[in-house]
Amino acid sequence: MYQQMIFVNLSTNDLDASRKFFTELGYSINEQFSDDSTVSVPISDTIVAMLHTPQKYSVFTKKEIIDSRTHSEVLIALSAESREKVDELVEKAVAAGGRVTGETQDLGFMYGRAFEDLDGHTWEVAWMDPAAIQG
Repeated sequence: MYQQMIFVNLSTNDLDASRKFFTELGYSINEQFSDDSTVSVPISDTIVAMLHTPQKYSVFTKKEIIDSRTHSEVLIALSAESREKVDELVEKAVAAGGRVTGETQDLGFMYGRAFEDLDGHTWEVAWMDPAAIQG
């Protein structure tokens, strides 16, 4: 069966710092699709973050590129396999220079936290009890 992929394209002001940030979160870099203007970060088998310099990002759009530290352009939500994995990824992000954003959401059957990367993009990480999904 065909698995559709999603490529999240983001502008970054410091490509080298972003590369380091995401590797410190435990992600690898796909060098085949990375160069001096783009870093390809596989998040899963079907999700890839494509981090571009503003010059490269502007090739894909005629719209003004916003400052994601002061404006919201997108909220990226990732699932996690447990509450502990939610906390682990957020703690790695903070240790790598990111910052926690928003309040921890603990609804019992669902647990989530969020962080901003070095460019201010918001990454939400959430776990949901599989039993709650089925029932």
